[in-house]
Amino acid sequence: MFSPVRQIIAVARINIRSIPKRPGLSATVLLASAIVVAVLLAFLAMAQGFQRTVAGAGRDDVAVVMKPGSQSEINSVITRDQVRMLQRVPMAANTPDGRPLVSPEVFVIVDGHKKTTGQPVNVPLRGLTAIAPLVRANWKLVEGRMLAPGRDELVVGRAIAETVEGLEVGRTVRFGTHDWKIVGLFETGGSVYESEIWGDLSTVQSRFNRGGSVQVVRIALEAPERLADLQRLLDSDPNLKLKATSERDYLADLAEGTVLLIRWIGWPTAIIMAIGALAGALNTMYASVAARTREIGTLRAIGFSGPATFFGTMAESLLLAAAGGLLGSLGAFTLFEGRSGSTLGGSFTQIVFDFHLDASAIATGVMLAIVIGLLGGFFPALRAARVPITAAFRGR
Repeated sequence: MFSPVRQIIAVARINIRSIPKRPGLSATVLLASAIVVAVLLAFLAMAQGFQRTVAGAGRDDVAVVMKPGSQSEINSVITRDQVRMLQRVPMAANTPDGRPLVSPEVFVIVDGHKKTTGQPVNVPLRGLTAIAPLVRANWKLVEGRMLAPGRDELVVGRAIAETVEGLEVGRTVRFGTHDWKIVGLFETGGSVYESEIWGDLSTVQSRFNRGGSVQVVRIALEAPERLADLQRLLDSDPNLKLKATSERDYLADLAEGTVLLIRWIGWPTAIIMAIGALAGALNTMYASVAARTREIGTLRAIGFSGPATFFGTMAESLLLAAAGGLLGSLGAFTLFEGRSGSTLGGSFTQIVFDFHLDASAIATGVMLAIVIGLLGGFFPALRAARVPITAAFRGR
């Protein structure tokens, strides 16, 4: 008689070839698995896209200096005197003409409306100096011109311009109690900074009654290792009791809360749906075994073992579930990869991002489908393994 492995392969072939004879039942398992995987991957694509947009903008050689205890720049305050001292720290890199790459910035929230729904959204408006683009990775002006100091002028990120009404170059918008002219459009390689509007530092401070203080100072360091030296300097000077964090770590911490929230919603939703898919898989596989009772009994009569019948039946369940997982992955990738979305970031402002699915997320989805196949096929396969030889000589 055939070896145990050859017996399993033979039974698996018989079961798989019989799938087309049960198109309705087979499609139930396949589609249920596909839907569960597609829903899970939609949430994972959102989480990965948001994380890549926010955390991916960070640089190790840029220090973000804020007030100690501040979770984000919106609740930080740095005085004018502290800014002057930070502009003279020896760890800062310089421009070719000798200017320190130190960018004091003020951060305010203004009102906007989404283009698609007209719903109100919080939009980040950042006041900064001409140094700011030099401490951002991949910054470039793609339309119009850079804003002029001392004027009510703005440049906007591409992502926020595509999402919020009235932010096209040449338009005039009203923020606070003043009108602002949009003079330029910039890109930063799809990072979080494309979800911002930029204005002149002194003008934003004046228009929003911020005095001479700022909320964050970004310092381009001579080398990433100089961050520790900068923090020691801040700790040692009683007038500079501030906290310095690498931009990469700061943005990663900002993204973490939102990413965890998205995943905490996505996984329970997928698990609840998976339980429903599991019930469908169990019913389908029980019906499949019941329909082939005489066939299984015949195999037992000619010498096929119970374990061979068990694993051969499991192969059918796993194939249907795995195929559903691949179908769901393909559907999720087609529907969501590169699609734009927006959500609130760590500063309660609108952040625009692109959905993104990597290989690990797709593998996670397929593994979930395989688990559905394993659990959905186990008990029906156990029943198949216990079909007696006498079933070959009687009906079901």
